[in-house]
Amino acid sequence: MTDYYDLLISILGSTIRLSIPLIFTALAGLFSERAGIFDIGLEGKMLASAFAAACVASISGSPWAGLGAGVFVSVSVGLLHGFASITNRGNQIVSGVAINFLMAGLTIVLGQAWFGQGGRTPTLPAASRFSAITLPGADAIRDVPFIGPLYANVISGNNILTYLAFLAVPISWWILYRTRFGLRLRAVGENPGAVDTAGISVEWLRYRSLIVAGVLCGFSGTYLSIAQSAAFINNMSAGKGYIALAALIFAKWKPVPIMFTCLLFGFLDAFANFMQGKTIPGIGEAPVQIFQALPYILTCILLAGFIGVAKPPKAGGVPYTKER
Repeated sequence: MTDYYDLLISILGSTIRLSIPLIFTALAGLFSERAGIFDIGLEGKMLASAFAAACVASISGSPWAGLGAGVFVSVSVGLLHGFASITNRGNQIVSGVAINFLMAGLTIVLGQAWFGQGGRTPTLPAASRFSAITLPGADAIRDVPFIGPLYANVISGNNILTYLAFLAVPISWWILYRTRFGLRLRAVGENPGAVDTAGISVEWLRYRSLIVAGVLCGFSGTYLSIAQSAAFINNMSAGKGYIALAALIFAKWKPVPIMFTCLLFGFLDAFANFMQGKTIPGIGEAPVQIFQALPYILTCILLAGFIGVAKPPKAGGVPYTKER
């Protein structure tokens, strides 16, 4: 029984770590899409911020400088998306896909040119990364049955970005549903004409939503390269931007359901890692690719609409033209 509980604790701890970039990225998509901007470029912003964070952390030796660089680059990419889709009223899907392709190639080219390691950045020492934080009392109750391992190995022992991700969920809920900015943000995604009639700038509101999304994606990319890993690796986001988008749709653009959906994806990813080389009763050792494909299969199922109808904001994806 103890062995099974230890395995469960290990899977839960891995679930938390693997879900953090999804939570940050899905919340980023929540702000942009609630304002009527379809943000397919989440993947590209994650990659760009991960690369920038790893580069600056490698040069400066400070993870906080890396975080600042990751956020700055992510916001800049978000503003590029805004310039194409808000100011120039371009197709939001095309703009987002273009950003994904641009960042996937640019990070590899710059990484090879600057560091000569095939697109990788140098491996970061511990001082240049966000390290694990031991919460008060974790060591004291580690040996207490059931509660001790859960607190010491799942709740405690994570880096600061992990705790910020879960803190971002209630903050996002409060901003969207309890502030004037949130009310206007949701209104501009449903009926931008009414917002414009009230004398509020639709373009500026949408730009601000992209700035918030850029900050959250900056945290996500930084987590990938200098918290979860110790360097930037080619295409290290590995489709997490699209998985976060699927979580956003499945959660019907609501913060708390987004968190639980991302935890589900994180659990599937963690489960796949722990099932490598394991024998399934009556089947034998199943190919590891079957388990590795589970998060992506669930993504396809959710995006195909098999779980139920999810209605996006009514003005989503539609450029707004001010009436003369």
